[in-house]
Amino acid sequence: MHYCGICGTDLHLYEDGYLGPFVITEPLVIGHEISATVVETGKNVKHLKIGDRVCMEPSVPCGKCDKCRQGFYNHCPGSNLFARGLPPTDGCLRKFVAHPANWIYKLPDNVSLEEGALMEPLAVAVHAILRANATIGQNILVCGAGTMGLLCFLVAKAYGANKVYITDVMKSRLDLAKSLGADYTYQIDPKTTKHEDVVKDIQEKLGNSGADVAYECTGNEGSTRIGIYATRNGGKFLLVGLGPQEISVPLVNASLREVDIIGVCRFRNTFPTALHLLGSGKVNVKPLITHKIDYKNILDAFKVMKDPKANSLKVMLTL
Repeated sequence: MHYCGICGTDLHLYEDGYLGPFVITEPLVIGHEISATVVETGKNVKHLKIGDRVCMEPSVPCGKCDKCRQGFYNHCPGSNLFARGLPPTDGCLRKFVAHPANWIYKLPDNVSLEEGALMEPLAVAVHAILRANATIGQNILVCGAGTMGLLCFLVAKAYGANKVYITDVMKSRLDLAKSLGADYTYQIDPKTTKHEDVVKDIQEKLGNSGADVAYECTGNEGSTRIGIYATRNGGKFLLVGLGPQEISVPLVNASLREVDIIGVCRFRNTFPTALHLLGSGKVNVKPLITHKIDYKNILDAFKVMKDPKANSLKVMLTL
């Protein structure tokens, strides 16, 4: 292992001891966003050799169940049991990991190991864009300018999005989004901002009908409500961020306006596309890496993630 990115999943597991149905009952190694170098291969492995720089899909499906046979391997019950960094499977925050070769990918020569550790969240963003069947010329709303929100925005632009509007509570993240090509941004103050004002501004900027596709990347209830109301009639609203198990949302409004609410679960056949986007330069993830911290100081990394003054996005642990 060389680099391991940490995300909200790792923070939830550390602070709460669970994430949705995944409950820690015994000591667990976390970490699932990695880059590494191959030091040994099995005798039947042909596509990798010692010295190759790689990334990995951390969830390994069984390949035999109905979901796998139908092509929906991200919903395989076995992949939930073998998802690195989620109970009960140890993750990658260690020096060496043995992983099935079919789920390991060689990095393009022009992609650094730091960038390679962002392949997993980038693959999630690609899956989110494909779940919406994103097409050229659409107007996009992204709720949340954290790592996942910015990746969804960058991939949407790479797929030909017309205008992209991004909301967040942090000005520094919105400034970065603008520098990366976001067309419009809106800073939300959770204490004073009225949801209807945000929706009105989105509709004015993206056209009176609102966003063709909206990506909710925070898991926040208020942000989810804004996203649904700001999606045009017949549009699509995707839940990318993970929040509480239950929240209050305007389902009747969404139903009457035929707004499709779409879930996003990890990734499915999107690592090759993500590798192409990164290797071809169509997506630039370098500005998203804000901190690199030695893995022995992981508690400091969590503090940086939670400190608004740190202006962190992707915190990378070095091994």
